[in-house]
Amino acid sequence: MNDLANRLQLASRMAHIEPFEVMEIQTLARECEARGMDVIHLEIGEPDFRTPQPIVDAAKRALDEKRMYYTSALGLAELREAISRFYRQRYRIDVPATRIIVTAGSSAALLLAFGVLLDEGDEVLQADPSYPCNRHFARTLGAVPRLAPVGPESRYQMTAAVARAHWSERTRAALVATPANPTGTMVTPQEIRDLAALAREKGGTLIVDEIYHGLVYDEGAPHTALEAGEDVFVINSFSKYWQMTGWRLGWLVAPPRYVREVEKLAQNLFISPSAVAQHAALACFEPGTLAIVEERRRELDERRRFLIPALESLGFRVPVVPQGAFYIYTDSSVLAPDSFALARSILTEAGVAVTPGKDFGRNEPEKHIRIAYTQTVARLEEAVARIGKLLKGKR
Repeated sequence: MNDLANRLQLASRMAHIEPFEVMEIQTLARECEARGMDVIHLEIGEPDFRTPQPIVDAAKRALDEKRMYYTSALGLAELREAISRFYRQRYRIDVPATRIIVTAGSSAALLLAFGVLLDEGDEVLQADPSYPCNRHFARTLGAVPRLAPVGPESRYQMTAAVARAHWSERTRAALVATPANPTGTMVTPQEIRDLAALAREKGGTLIVDEIYHGLVYDEGAPHTALEAGEDVFVINSFSKYWQMTGWRLGWLVAPPRYVREVEKLAQNLFISPSAVAQHAALACFEPGTLAIVEERRRELDERRRFLIPALESLGFRVPVVPQGAFYIYTDSSVLAPDSFALARSILTEAGVAVTPGKDFGRNEPEKHIRIAYTQTVARLEEAVARIGKLLKGKR
């Protein structure tokens, strides 16, 4: 048996694929719950809301009335048209349905964008901290994630000045997220235009992750990176704003010359997105559904407004107020030198699951903890009380 194990080969790329720490925390949380502990889950990027009923009803009707064939690898034509109309109505911008590719979640959208842009050894420039799976997608394709440390001075976002300082001869693309995970901060429209101009100057491509669009607070007229030119790739999702995380459905807006290439890659990697999820998503753009998700956005804002000062009262620092998504990226260094040890203590001793900065890059992860306001205000109040009691006992 040992000889057999020794003969089995592991791809060298796996040396660069790190475990997703938030899932490790969630596993530990489930173990605590199995022992009878009441755990308040503030670690995972998934609100406590159910998928809006009009979307569920649309899925049921489709299952009753339609055959669930493979769709086009580009997605249902009527859904692509509905997304195009949504851009016209919300952003006042014309995005032809021919540029929209429906995908098996936004993860698939990013994988497709990387797949048509990156050769082995190419670099993709990303902010540090940022969502961990993005750099692992690059590694999976043989590309190299190039991390640019960012901090409160740029709202934890990669500006054109930061990108220029880190752009190398091997850099092929820059990826930014607005609102961002883990920080909830945004890139301004002017900063997007500056990044797009830099990418053109360098012969590269700008990719913008907009999966938390809709979940934005204190904003005027909404903007999309597609305003910066049709050579920008934009990724979006039904998961966050429409609370369809388990349905695994997103979309990619690609420059016209790349659409056929993305389609070929999607045909081979995924065949097509889930047919029932696509039929369900047609209900996302109905007035009744939009009213539901807008009310939930306002509730998330109430949670945000409660939790930020509550955390600061415990000794957490919030260097930049999040403008969107449902995360607060806190500086926990005054409370403990090791955020992972602190997160584990908060979970096992106080029954509150939070995510240490280890997931999000190498820019002082030991000083940071991400806290998701994905529970009711009452549960957030309880979480703050538990953490406060724990911290008081340790002083």
